[in-house]
Amino acid sequence: MDTAEVILSLLVVVIIIVSLLSNVLVLICFAYNPEIRKQVPCLFNLNLTFCNLLLTVSNMPLTLAGLVREAQPAGDGFCRLLGFLETFLSTNSMLSMAALSIDRWIAVVFPLRYHSKMRHKDAALVLGYTWAHSVSFSTAAACLSWVGYHRLYASCTLSSPGAGSRTQFVIFTVFFHSFTFLLSFVVLCFTYLKVLKVARFHCKRIDVITMQTLVLLVDIHPSVRQRCLEEQRRRRQRATRKISTFIGTFMLCFAPYVITSSPGASLFVRIPLHQTLL
Repeated sequence: MDTAEVILSLLVVVIIIVSLLSNVLVLICFAYNPEIRKQVPCLFNLNLTFCNLLLTVSNMPLTLAGLVREAQPAGDGFCRLLGFLETFLSTNSMLSMAALSIDRWIAVVFPLRYHSKMRHKDAALVLGYTWAHSVSFSTAAACLSWVGYHRLYASCTLSSPGAGSRTQFVIFTVFFHSFTFLLSFVVLCFTYLKVLKVARFHCKRIDVITMQTLVLLVDIHPSVRQRCLEEQRRRRQRATRKISTFIGTFMLCFAPYVITSSPGASLFVRIPLHQTLL
């Protein structure tokens, strides 16, 4: 192993540790806080946490082994099973984040009708769709032998077949990423832009009330007035920063998966891993 591959392997180890600790912490909070369990969004968070935890336990150690050995770390049958599981869990995670954004959009834009629009059974139906969506694509890929060891990805995932069925694989991959990654990204952008619009509207109303109060308090100290104005500015930026962080995290987590599992990535399969990193 050269320096680049050692650094990449250490990075995977750090990601595994952080993922395990963070997801286990979420499960502990869910188990010991009955108020959280009563809330509808906890179903989406719980589903997302289980998907991330299973992906961390099942697929990421195999990725680490593939990086260290620079070869397929398991047999073909076991690798196909893990490839099916990886495709299912990755798809479910994306759709769970999209479902969570829809829940927040309804809660913010329609607060008075939230409890009638998003009940536990409604959340269960949404999760049922995410599972059916994930199972359908991962099962189709597994049945057509389109899951296996991907050298560039150094793991068992969607893998380009031989030349005979390459066209069908390209069509499948385009549909798969369009109805998972792209669909989830569009839903995230639409819902959180609506949330941001409502948040800015409320911030403007608060700012008007604050300015009216500052005008009436003629004897207020200038430093207090300045702090109030600074708090207004921070309040306006806070919502934008949180939404940008959520969408940016989605892109950071899933864009590499989409890029490396796309048909175009197979052009680099013959290039050693350390050359693709330089």
